[in-house]
Amino acid sequence: MVHLEMHSEVKEEIPVHEEFILCCGVETQVIKCGPWTDLFNDQSANRPELLIFIITGNPGFCAFYVPFAKALYTSINRRFPIWLISHAGHVLAPKGKKILAASDDPKAQEIKDIYGLHGQVEHKIAFLRTHVPKETKLVVIGHSIGCYISLQILKHAPELPIIRSFLLFPTIERMSESPNGRIATPLLCWLRYILYVSGYLLLKPCPETVKSWLLRTALLWMNLQGEFLAPSVLEPFCLANAAYLGGQEMMEVVKRDNETIKEHLSKLTFYYGTIDPWCPTQYYEDIKKDFPEGDIRLCEKKIAHAFILRSSQEMADMVADWMQDGPSTVETGTGKKD
Repeated sequence: MVHLEMHSEVKEEIPVHEEFILCCGVETQVIKCGPWTDLFNDQSANRPELLIFIITGNPGFCAFYVPFAKALYTSINRRFPIWLISHAGHVLAPKGKKILAASDDPKAQEIKDIYGLHGQVEHKIAFLRTHVPKETKLVVIGHSIGCYISLQILKHAPELPIIRSFLLFPTIERMSESPNGRIATPLLCWLRYILYVSGYLLLKPCPETVKSWLLRTALLWMNLQGEFLAPSVLEPFCLANAAYLGGQEMMEVVKRDNETIKEHLSKLTFYYGTIDPWCPTQYYEDIKKDFPEGDIRLCEKKIAHAFILRSSQEMADMVADWMQDGPSTVETGTGKKD
C-alpha cells in the first residue's frame, strides 16, 4: 500500500524540470513535477514508491498540463512525482537543447507508424519501461485520447504496476459519431492534405518573431501559461502529426474495449462531462449501464472537455480526492477508509 497525505495549503515554489529525450528514436518532451528527476539513480531515503503519469489529449503538448500537475502535486502534499510526456512528433526540442537518449531501449526502432495512434501507445509503453523502475507503482491519468492510450497500456503492457487509472473526459468510443467528431472527421480524414499544405505555406515562411507573437496571443486567448511550451508547436511538422493522429482517432476509436475495461475495472475511474461535444452524455449512460459496478462519474460542475483552459485546480482537487477512494487504491493518511 502507498500512503498519501492530503494538504492544499503549501505555498512554496513547486520544482518543475523539463527535458527532451530520445524515445523510440523520436524527440520527446518530458516535464517532471517534484524534485525527483531520475528514479533509477535516486538512492535517497525519500525515493518515491509511486509515480503519477499524465497522458495528454491531442495535440499532445504536455506544457498545457503544467498548471494541473502543479495543483495536483500540491493537493497530494508533494509526496510523489508527477510526470507528463508529449506525444511523439508533437513537440521538437529548441535549437541547442540537449536531447537525452535511453541506452537500453531495445524496441526503439521496431515501432511502425510512430506518429499514429498505435505508435503513440507503444511510445508511452517504451518510456515507462525504460525510465521508470519496475518496482515503482504507477497512477496513470489520461485525458481525452490519453484515456484510450491508458487503456491500451493496460492491455498491452500488463507487467507495468499500474494501481489506478483516472480517465478524464474519455474519448474511448464512437469518436466520429460525436458532435465534434462529425465536424472533425471530414477535415482530418479527407481534407487533411489541404490542411497540411495551407499550414506549411502559412507557417513555414514566418519569422520566429511572428511565430512567437502568434503563440503568445493564442496562450493569452486560451488563458494558458507559456512556461515550457516550445515554439516548435507551430512548426508544420508538429501540426501535421497532430492532424494525422486526429484522423486515426476518428477512424480507429469506434468500439469501446469492454474486455480491457472489465479486466481492470477496479483500477479505473471514468469522468464524463455534461457539456462535452467529444463524449455525449449518452456515452456515459451506455458505459454506466454496461458496468453498473464501475466507478463511472458524471461532472456536476459544467467543466469543459479542455479542462486545462479554465478548471485545472478543480480537476486536481477531485483527482486527489479520488485517490483516497476505491478498492484498488492509494492508501491515505487522512482518516478516510479505502
